[in-house]
Amino acid sequence: MTTVALLSGVLSLTSWRASHADTVPPAIDLPKFLGLEDALRIWRAHGLDVLIADAAVKTSEGAVTIAGAIQNPVMSASVLNAFTYQWTKASDADCNKNGAVCTPWGYTFGITDSAAIEDSLSGKRDLRLKVARNALAAAKMSRIDATRTVGFQVKSTYLQVAQAQLAYRFAKDVALTQATTLKKFQDRYKVGAISEGDLQRIEVARLEADQAVDSAEATLRQSRAALAFLLGVRGNVPEFDVDTNVLDYSVPPGVRGATPINLFQIAFERRPDLLSSAYSRASAEAQLQLVRRQKFPDVTLGLNYQWGGNAGWSVDNAIVTPALTFSLSAPIPFFYQLQGEERQAQAQRETAALQQAKGTAQVASDVATGLAALDGSKKLVERMEGPRRPGGGLLESAKGAFDIAAAQYDKGVASLTDYLDALRTYIATRNEYFGDLATYWTSVYQLEAAVATELR
Repeated sequence: MTTVALLSGVLSLTSWRASHADTVPPAIDLPKFLGLEDALRIWRAHGLDVLIADAAVKTSEGAVTIAGAIQNPVMSASVLNAFTYQWTKASDADCNKNGAVCTPWGYTFGITDSAAIEDSLSGKRDLRLKVARNALAAAKMSRIDATRTVGFQVKSTYLQVAQAQLAYRFAKDVALTQATTLKKFQDRYKVGAISEGDLQRIEVARLEADQAVDSAEATLRQSRAALAFLLGVRGNVPEFDVDTNVLDYSVPPGVRGATPINLFQIAFERRPDLLSSAYSRASAEAQLQLVRRQKFPDVTLGLNYQWGGNAGWSVDNAIVTPALTFSLSAPIPFFYQLQGEERQAQAQRETAALQQAKGTAQVASDVATGLAALDGSKKLVERMEGPRRPGGGLLESAKGAFDIAAAQYDKGVASLTDYLDALRTYIATRNEYFGDLATYWTSVYQLEAAVATELR
């Protein structure tokens, strides 16, 4: 039973994939080396978040078509029979003795406009179009906003892969160096130059280096999987390398000359989510106007034509003459005048206004947060690299301290504790530097997302 169910599920999945082959793009195969621009290009073509936003735009386009549709006219036809009318001889057919023939059969044809004329003249159709078109504009802005937010995720995840890749390479170098150091210490131990305790401490350092390699490898695989998911990989994640040069420190021109006032102004003008909220508010305003206009009842115009048939229940009653009838019908808003719909429309308008105010505050917060993150991470990287410092930065100092401690230990001037402390400090500082670089560029991309403008 389990096997049958499993096979059924596989067949259903296969059928679903076949039926949706024209909707869902095929899974992407990533190259062995993936540049940042290549990653963004692949994401724009295969990223499901953007495609979902495209589908939402199509839904809104359909809503515009529906809102502007003119109701089709309704036609009707009927046949009647006066079953109580009877005649037996041909002469009896002349029921009025004037040559007119009375027949028990009658026919009726009619047509109504389904309130289409009143719908256009009253402005209800125009208001529906206004609601739908503003909603469509909001959906288009939401689609652009999806590229902004998810694009930032792709960039920041790419940076995480680059950081993990550098950390993995550095961990392997440290492990290789520690393996060489351990062999050298083993040779010294054999000739009695060091104690067994010192040898074991070096062995611990070697094992810690191996642990660091395994941990860095796991982090690299996880970051690759996260990036592959965003790019549309829906299967086994291949091993691929990224361009670690994206972490090289520099100050983008758009950041170097920008001022907070300028960035705020750019953000308020270009943020698609803020523009989307403005269109949503306009749509809500139009919806309220539409509900109030709909309180005027829909008036349906009709035209009816009928002829033939006997008009009564008694024998020899008068014939029904051909007749053309014009009709007008409308519901009487006696019990209900759309109070609930109006209440909902008012709440929707208030919600849209509050969402727009919240979006404005969110834009200001995003820009301020991005500037603070950029300023802080910039200081960390510059302190690490030590620009314009004769003695170098923190990274160079940590490396120099380790080299000196290693040389002094070889000469017997420094202790093993000094050597191991300097080693751990250098390893920690190097990994911190990789993290600072990733944090810096993430803050750059975060600020770009906040102002919806490329700053590089």
